[in-house]
Amino acid sequence: MLDVCLLGTSGMMPLPGRWLTSLMTRFNGSSLLIDCGEGTQITIREKGWSFHDIDVICFTHYHGDHISGLPGLLLSMGNAARVKPVTMIGPKGLERVVTSLRVIAPELPFPIIFRELTEPKEEISIQGYILEAFRVNHNVICYGYSQLIHRAGRFLPEKAEANQVPKQLWSRLQKGEELDFEGRHFTQDMILGEKRKGIKLTYCTDSRPCASIIEGAKNADLFICEGMYGEKEKQQKAIEYKHMTFYEAAELAKQADVQELWLTHYSPSLIHPEEFLREASKLFKNTKTGKDRKSIVLEFSE
Repeated sequence: MLDVCLLGTSGMMPLPGRWLTSLMTRFNGSSLLIDCGEGTQITIREKGWSFHDIDVICFTHYHGDHISGLPGLLLSMGNAARVKPVTMIGPKGLERVVTSLRVIAPELPFPIIFRELTEPKEEISIQGYILEAFRVNHNVICYGYSQLIHRAGRFLPEKAEANQVPKQLWSRLQKGEELDFEGRHFTQDMILGEKRKGIKLTYCTDSRPCASIIEGAKNADLFICEGMYGEKEKQQKAIEYKHMTFYEAAELAKQADVQELWLTHYSPSLIHPEEFLREASKLFKNTKTGKDRKSIVLEFSE
């Protein structure tokens, strides 16, 4: 299962009760953070989750409302006795930007591993899941992310016996090992059925609608997407600043055939996003307005 918490939902500037944009997930004892706006460490505390287990931090891009909370978070992680490396993933320039921010957080008890994205689409296997990064359409280089947790097929004893797989190898093969034993090579597919549906979470902010978002979010269990403007009359403003309206996000969710859409990254002028939910839901029924610390547990389907 995947624990998901939308830590902050504000765009551009924090508001009372609404911190800047950030998402946190937990899987198998490891935490992933996407973006780290101002107030991220406060809202993590309010959620009751830990800094210590954040192994991966991804950035969509380097505008201040997506990264300004990083120095304080790093210091808090250090104070939480973190010593294991932290992997950071983001567009080109990542190491330069983070190094500049660390002028006020120069001494950390853990190393940072940088993974800079350069291609329109990249896949990274890390901490037992897959991260798919896909470039979107903002006024600076910007990426969306999908977190995928694959699920192997069921163990089939009758298949293992038919393939003459020794019983002492069954457990290790189920864990994904490939083994050589008594002159034969054994693989997981010799004991398992067809792969089952896994879990997919997609997160995208700061972009105009584009084909890469539809492809990146395809069949996601949960699609978290920016809806900077709920007011239809602000369509031209969304185009000018390369953001999205509720209705454009809902249309993307429909085309990507996702299960559920959460809107986030609201304009500071959008005080009551729920007032515009009904119209957006006409385009994609399972549309919900995000709010700080809105959470869900995504589980494998039977």
